Amino acid sequence: MQIEICSITHRKALERVFEKYHPQIIINAAAHKHVPLMEHNCVEAIYNNVFGTQNLVELCEEYGAERFMMVSTDKAVNPTNVMGATKRMCEMIVQSASTHGKVKYSATRFGNVLGSAGSVIPLFKRQIANGGPVTVTDKRIIRYFMTIPEASQLVLQSGAIANNGELFVLDMGQPVKIMDLAENMIRLSGVQGIEIIETGLRPGEKLYEELLVKTEELDKTDNSMIFIERDTALSQKEIYQKIQVLKDACDTGDDLIAKEALRSVVPTFKRPEDVNKEIA
Repeated sequence: MQIEICSITHRKALERVFEKYHPQIIINAAAHKHVPLMEHNCVEAIYNNVFGTQNLVELCEEYGAERFMMVSTDKAVNPTNVMGATKRMCEMIVQSASTHGKVKYSATRFGNVLGSAGSVIPLFKRQIANGGPVTVTDKRIIRYFMTIPEASQLVLQSGAIANNGELFVLDMGQPVKIMDLAENMIRLSGVQGIEIIETGLRPGEKLYEELLVKTEELDKTDNSMIFIERDTALSQKEIYQKIQVLKDACDTGDDLIAKEALRSVVPTFKRPEDVNKEIA
């Protein structure tokens, strides 16, 4: 196995990697995924997540790749933050490419991965080890969780069964209340007197995540853990128009302008206060 250091935003460097290896299968797991940070760095989020994905799609076609598998997120469903909106745009890019390209494209959505970098469990462990307090942003928050092996296997299996253009949704099981998770971790640690405090929702944060855009439009696969959401792909022209809107906005270097542009090309991008108000 060979390892190459290369950003997907650097088109020329990426092209050299494709020229050298002519990869058959590409799995795009590259993304800026930190929700609060991306709220204040929208230009960089778009460059990395959206333009990087577009670079990969174009090079897959140019160099004859067989499959392109994109790792997406439940935060792409009715997104309330920049990170989720960029991933929704990536899904649209991939689905559109499937209508006119030669590569078999797919995208797979799942929720939080237990123990991954930046996830809540390592944070709670550190806070408990330090004697507390354990911090939750809001006691009402619920999230879907999956282990690293489960997530890895299901993403690969989704890509393997893809015919072209599918948007896969994984069965994430029952959602977990973050407050319950914090209380259980404190109890299992055996440490007494650990306080839990609410710190308030972070920028762009939802009280709950959804895994589907249209919950009634879902097809089964041979794998009971993997489903397909039926969604209409945009034309190549429509995608290029959206990308141009984002490029023009990013060229200004202004994160607020970029965020409004992102909102204009991802119609489901909502303000978190509006969504959270509906379920408060």
